[in-house]
Amino acid sequence: MLTFRKMLPTDAAAVEKVELACFSMPWSRESFWEEAAQEAAYYLLALDDGEVIGYVGVWLLGEEGHITNVAVAPEMRRRGVGAALLAELMRIAMEHSVRSMTLEVRPSNEAALALYRKFGFRSVGRRPHYYTDNAEDAEILWNTDIEATLAALGGTDGKGDEAHG
Repeated sequence: MLTFRKMLPTDAAAVEKVELACFSMPWSRESFWEEAAQEAAYYLLALDDGEVIGYVGVWLLGEEGHITNVAVAPEMRRRGVGAALLAELMRIAMEHSVRSMTLEVRPSNEAALALYRKFGFRSVGRRPHYYTDNAEDAEILWNTDIEATLAALGGTDGKGDEAHG
């Protein structure tokens, strides 16, 4: 069963495992926790029967949220975990007075782009040579009304079924 909870320092090893499996430029455990420990940061875990299978991080900055990381273990992809994480994150962000959200994504990451578009994110530009491993640009996406997005999706996990958690 898919559940969600806020990330704790004791989750470091499990989160690092997902991070290493997902990214060509993974953050070190120290960098990750330095980021997650910031007052404005909120990291949400997705768990399957108690095992960490994904996470999402956001900076809560007044009425804006900046999504820093979205990761789902490769073997758990295409099962709605990413959509459920984004929906839950948007609900939590709204509880913190966030109304709009932004993120950067590799233009080559077509699966992520499709997910973000489904959740109302639209391209507003690019950051040239953003990724240092291959100098790929970053696509800058914004969703200016997360409340309307959740309403349009039925307040669900993005698949039409209520998210568990």
